[in-house]
Amino acid sequence: MLLDRFFDKGRQFLGCRYPIMCGAMTWVSEPELVSHMGRCGGFGLLAGGNAPVDVLENQIKKTRSLSSDPFGVNLITIAPAYQDQLDMVCGMGCDVIVFAGSIPKENEIQRAKDSGARVICFAPTEQLALKLVKMGTDALVLEGSEAGGHIGPVSLTVLIQQILFVVDSVPIFVAGGIATGRMMAHLLMMGAAGIQMGTRFVMSEECAVHPDFKESFRRAKARDAVATPQFDSRLPVIPVRALKNVGTDEFGKLQLSLIRKLEDQTIDRTEAQYEVERFWMGALRNAVVDGDMKNGSLMAGQSVGLADKILPLQDIFDELINDAEAEMQRLAKCFSEI
Repeated sequence: MLLDRFFDKGRQFLGCRYPIMCGAMTWVSEPELVSHMGRCGGFGLLAGGNAPVDVLENQIKKTRSLSSDPFGVNLITIAPAYQDQLDMVCGMGCDVIVFAGSIPKENEIQRAKDSGARVICFAPTEQLALKLVKMGTDALVLEGSEAGGHIGPVSLTVLIQQILFVVDSVPIFVAGGIATGRMMAHLLMMGAAGIQMGTRFVMSEECAVHPDFKESFRRAKARDAVATPQFDSRLPVIPVRALKNVGTDEFGKLQLSLIRKLEDQTIDRTEAQYEVERFWMGALRNAVVDGDMKNGSLMAGQSVGLADKILPLQDIFDELINDAEAEMQRLAKCFSEI
């Protein structure tokens, strides 16, 4: 396959057949989905999120019991249990540690590497990408604002031009708005080591979210996945992209309430930010686990408009690979005729 030569860098880094990662989604990226990703030849990520250390440790153990395929653990650097999670994950000798949420400290990257893990960091801007490379990250993920859940400020098309076309010292994976093999082919030819998707994999049979959650995705259009606003710089919040519902309106009300408390000095900024995260984690559980489509958080990327079928995970992989190879063959034929 022509595709093989473009897979090589990502394959070597991740240690799997296809450099296709399933993004870490809290309450979604459970051991079962992560292990199924490995069996299909991809690379799954457990979501650390706000999980207590013992819960995350048990998830790692369970994933290892389900499959011998490599997988990674995603840690949110602003989570309350982050430092304890990092200690535990380093002690367990995980294959890959992904730092998300904000920029990790240089010594934290080094601790992860000293444990034997390969380190991946998210780069939302050009300056941070270059800084993270200097700090020692082994690879980068460029996640455009088209993605679901917590998002950065810049679209993938711009990040590609700012970072992917400039930085060649580490493998770079791309994410945000990706749902088809044809798109994957073009991203690989641009220099990406691989891709990361989340929304598309929610629509797999193996993803154990509430059926109503999947049905909401199936009916949604790309424009339905909207990003939350920030009302006041005194309460800096990372935007969240989700399907608009009562829950997104409630988040707006929460922000206004927290801003008033900051003005009254009845809460400090750190606690206010934790309140924001607690809201999203609880709202996400309400939707994913309990099926509350009205008040829960329906975190989804704009690629939700392309994910309109629930399929076995293997079928999704087959479609991605076949369509990507067909696109490369088509382009090869076009160039041969010039």
